[in-house]
Formats: sequence, structure tokens, C-alpha cells
Amino acid sequence: MTIAIIQERLKSYQCLNLQEEDHALREITQEVILAGLARTDFFKYAQFHGGTCLRIFYGISRFSEDLDFVLEKPVEHFQLEKYLTASLKELSAYGFKFEVVDRSKTNNTVKKAFIKDNSIGKLLELKYIKPDRSSKQIKIKIEVDTNPPKGAIATTRYLTFPFPASITLHDVNSLFAGKLHALLCREYIKGRDWYDLIWYLSTKKEVNYELLNAQIAQSGEWKGKGQEVSKKWCFDQLKKKAANINWDSAILDVRPFIKKQDTASLDLWSKDFFISIIDDYLE
Repeated sequence: MTIAIIQERLKSYQCLNLQEEDHALREITQEVILAGLARTDFFKYAQFHGGTCLRIFYGISRFSEDLDFVLEKPVEHFQLEKYLTASLKELSAYGFKFEVVDRSKTNNTVKKAFIKDNSIGKLLELKYIKPDRSSKQIKIKIEVDTNPPKGAIATTRYLTFPFPASITLHDVNSLFAGKLHALLCREYIKGRDWYDLIWYLSTKKEVNYELLNAQIAQSGEWKGKGQEVSKKWCFDQLKKKAANINWDSAILDVRPFIKKQDTASLDLWSKDFFISIIDDYLE
């Protein structure tokens, strides 16, 4: 019956094309991995954050690729593979045959691993993925920051699929801080960041400025420069960024991660659009 649970979950997505079916399979896999980690003591030490966290627990409409975590406090010799191996064994009952590939380096503070599955697509009734693609590998990248900046606020939310599980994650104000740090400090333009920004601004979320200050001090253009991050400074910098972006490239990045019916809004993307919605948020 466990594979039937996965099949029903896939059916609930009401996918309209191959791209949506691919994303649905990935997201189902992400939830299964999260639930598996919750059966260990992983969330005693780590907190879920990033775009997939925003998607699964706060309902943003775009799909996301990776699972990002940060430890509550620094741990020098954190072993990510140990948790992944322990948590994923029992999940084979759901039709997944996971392989863990640890890409962590001893001296890196961010631990990385990939979880791969070649099996689930062969067991499900898929509407758009063709039979010759049914063995397509699902690959999820997992990252854990073992040297976290101070100031994040944790909260607890619950998964009910594939079984009830308690997940520790950043609250939405801390997630907003992380997104602003990415927007201000990422060395390349990622349209998905700007798509997420629209959600934060339109829902009038507050920013955890204590966390954002720590993030700005720890990495990026202003690292170690003693920059005081105020609301005015933050959004002034963001408007400067918006004025110098190639919006065609940003749209190309985000388009594959949203449903077809949502793509019309991308026609609005421009310097004037983003400056306007930032100003509306600040009023």
C-alpha cells in the first residue's frame, strides 16, 4: 500500500504537462527525505530553510530544487552522511531506492550531499513522462551550514505526508532575511530570488534584521566591513540591484519553476515594476 500513497500524492498535484510532473516527483521525494530525517535526531541540531522550505511550509507557488539546512549552533565535525544513511533505509518501503553521494570536504563549513533515486518512476503510473524516461534519475542536493550566523528564529511545523513528522525550520521573518542576503550578495542573478521577493513583499512579511546583519557580516560584498543593516539601507541597495539587472535572463531562470498559468506575470518584470513594489512595501 505504500507505493499507492505516493501515487495518490502525485495525483493530487493535477499536473498538466511533463515539466509539472517532473517537479511533482521531485517535491514528493523532498517530503519523503524530510520525513525520514525527522525519524532521527537531525532536527535537534539542524533547521530547515531556503526556497524549498518556503514552498513546502509557507505555500509559495514556485517549485524548488534543493534541501537547505543550517545548524542551530556551530558543530566542527558534523557528519551529514550518517543522518542520511540512517534515515533513508526505512523509506525503501515507499518504492524509493536511494543512493547517498557525500560531497562534503573536511575543511568546508557547508556540508553537501546528493540523494539519488532511479526506482520510483518505474513504479508509478505517469501521465506525461514517457516509458523510456521512467527510469529518469531524481537527484536532490542537500546542504548543511555548520557555521550559522546568529539571530535566526526557529519554529516547528508538521508534515503529514508520507507520515506525520515534526520539522524544525526558520520562521518566515528569518527566511525573508536569508532571501534578502541572497538578493544582495549572490554573485550571479537568480530569477527565483526575485520571484520569492514578490511573495514576501506582497504578504508584508517582516525581516529578521538581527539575522540579516549577521549574514551580511559573514559573507558577501560587505563581509567584515562593519556595515550596519537598517531597513532603509537594505531596500535602497535592493532598488540599486533592480535598476541594473538583465530581466530577460532573470525570467529565463524562473520560468521552468512555475506553472504555465503563472508565467504571464513575468511580462511585468522590469526595473520600474520591482522598484514600485518595494516602495509599496515600505509605505
